[in-house]
Amino acid sequence: MVLRVLLCNWLLAALTFAAEAGPARPMRIVVLGDSLVAGFQLKTSDAFPAQLERALKARGHNVEIINAGVSGDTTAGGLERLKWAVPEATDAVILELGANDALRGLDPGRAKANLDKIIVELKSNGVEVLLAGMLAPRNLGANYSGAFDAIYPELARKHALLLYPFFLDGIAFDAKFNLGDGLHPNGSGVGEITRRMLPQVEQLIDRVHSKRAAASKG
Repeated sequence: MVLRVLLCNWLLAALTFAAEAGPARPMRIVVLGDSLVAGFQLKTSDAFPAQLERALKARGHNVEIINAGVSGDTTAGGLERLKWAVPEATDAVILELGANDALRGLDPGRAKANLDKIIVELKSNGVEVLLAGMLAPRNLGANYSGAFDAIYPELARKHALLLYPFFLDGIAFDAKFNLGDGLHPNGSGVGEITRRMLPQVEQLIDRVHSKRAAASKG
């Protein structure tokens, strides 16, 4: 009889704890970038963060994807707004900046320094980072494009980051995937980017899970 009462009390306590704890908090991933992720001339539901969230949830991931894209933003702009663009309790960031630096012919060295500062700040706060690379327009010359293109793999190696080498891979210069300006992806283009990036984003999620597991043990 006593054992039965103890078991009932234990079960009631366990159920109460589970009810109070509620469902696990979704993994918060912020997409920090420019118009390519903000969804230039697209419905909010067609922008990259929204399409990525749907794709990940369809694969069983409990995630919240936050759109922190600002049209026209440069690496300097991203650095300036970093503290308020990436809220507390962010688990991971997909960092997509640099296209506007290249379009304006800004110093690749400065762009690299800005991205480096962003990455250092994020990692100091325990945030995992997936770096989305960009390529410079070829009309700026071989020296410029060589220096600019090298930014992303060099930073990925330096900080041991996951790297998606070219955010517009598979859709650049393909009319069916782009708006009339030839620079920004349409809804289908964003869908193709999402499909191609999904494996790296799932690796990012795995890194967050591994960090959580290590923290719980120690």
